[in-house]
Amino acid sequence: MNMNFNDTEQRELNSRLERKQMREMLTTYQNLLQGCFDECINDFSTKSIQSREEGCLMRCLDKRQKASERLTARFQELNQQMADKGGAPGQ
Repeated sequence: MNMNFNDTEQRELNSRLERKQMREMLTTYQNLLQGCFDECINDFSTKSIQSREEGCLMRCLDKRQKASERLTARFQELNQQMADKGGAPGQ
């Protein structure tokens, strides 16, 4: 990936990319949790989570995690196709 960057510039670029990826991962995780919370937690009359809410959360998180994994795998396939062809998909 070195595009005529010196070592310092390359390290800085890598560091920025890592931070960006971490922020994106945390945002995705937060959105996943928030969606399941909104879908499953609706009784605020007690401090504890009710068993039906806990079950709903576990099913929701599992479902969304599996969907995320499938999407990630598909994006990786598309990226590999792009790399193999040297351009965008469909070219």
